[in-house]
Amino acid sequence: MRRLLARRMKFHLLGAFVVSMGCATLYKFGVAEPRKRAYAEFYKNYDAMKDFQAMKAAGVLESAPPK
Repeated sequence: MRRLLARRMKFHLLGAFVVSMGCATLYKFGVAEPRKRAYAEFYKNYDAMKDFQAMKAAGVLESAPPK
């Protein structure tokens, strides 16, 4: 039973590192990259003035009352 803790610790540290890198990779390619593409697609055709006029007409903005 000598050095049992050291052997187990090496195994668990390596396993924890591999699992954490796997999770980070899955998050990057499963969540972050699709989100970046979705934002880029949204802002490609986004018209801020049109959105402002729609909010103004709906009465959402206090500083720009609807007419």
